[in-house]
Amino acid sequence: MKRQPQRTCIACRQVLPKRVLRRIVHTPAGEITVDPTGKLAGRGAYLCAYRDCWLKALKHKIIGPALKKTLTEDEYAQLEAYARQLPERPAEEPGDTSQTSVDR
Repeated sequence: MKRQPQRTCIACRQVLPKRVLRRIVHTPAGEITVDPTGKLAGRGAYLCAYRDCWLKALKHKIIGPALKKTLTEDEYAQLEAYARQLPERPAEEPGDTSQTSVDR
């Protein structure tokens, strides 16, 4: 059986299979984009496919340092618009940060 690559969500720090996470990439051209294939060239960062992780990453401004780039307001707005269309995390989902009292 082939081994699944694992990646860590930069917001909740949960290690999950690469295919269940969403990748944000800082391309060599300097653009910030969501990479649906996971294969675009550039420095990448991974987030869970749920709105809470994306909003946490945007609120605490951890996407820029993960991509080694200072994000502009337009890039933040673009990523926030993408995050707003993601589903809410089911209550029983592992890595649910809404149940804990500690805000990371």
